Amino acid sequence: MSKVKEVIVITGGSAGYGKATAEIFVKNGYNVIITGRNEERLNAAAKEVGAEAFRADATSPKDWDALCEHVMKKYGRIDLLLNNAGGGVAIKETPDLTVDEIDRTIKLNLNSCIYGCRVFAPVFKEQGFGTIINVSSICAKEAWPAWTVYASAKWGVLGFTKGLTTELQPYGIRVTCLLPGAGDTDFDRAANFTGRGSIPGLKADNIAESIYAVYTLPKNTWVEEITVWGNDQIVVPLSR
Repeated sequence: MSKVKEVIVITGGSAGYGKATAEIFVKNGYNVIITGRNEERLNAAAKEVGAEAFRADATSPKDWDALCEHVMKKYGRIDLLLNNAGGGVAIKETPDLTVDEIDRTIKLNLNSCIYGCRVFAPVFKEQGFGTIINVSSICAKEAWPAWTVYASAKWGVLGFTKGLTTELQPYGIRVTCLLPGAGDTDFDRAANFTGRGSIPGLKADNIAESIYAVYTLPKNTWVEEITVWGNDQIVVPLSR
């Protein structure tokens, strides 16, 4: 009897961590669906890594409904939901942000994660198996000027993940929060993070490997949260 291919859903799969994670799962024989707002970029990424593209805006509850319907109709199951969609929107000190920038930051980084879990949680509960990994940020643990509102959203992801664990763990569902440091992605380049010169930093592949490692642990084990830094980033709290 052939083994059932597990189904992996990754939001924000057009580039960065999402695309790199899709690639590692495809190479290891999983069914992978990636989502994104920009259909052209999404289709190009899907073709490059061998994943299935499903255009969806992670900040749209209706798009989440459509994604869930598609996944269940085509595959009848979901094994991993990776809530990876996010972005800085505007990295500015709080008084310099517009109300629209604040709202978009929270919606993209926190609401999107909640929307996805809200839609797929009943599926996971009915199945009695599955994994959810919510991508937060090291900003949920540390503080830097101008990252305050973004950090608030990512703190929210961490808190939401902890609460969701208490709801889903009784059904055999594993829920993990991933907190990456600054990495070599479009987001960090846009935020002008330059690291420490020649010191090797965090790559998208490193995060993909971390996600894969968490997911492929024995199903009777659970990782509450995982923080992954690059060697080019040092944080010394309370230093002058």
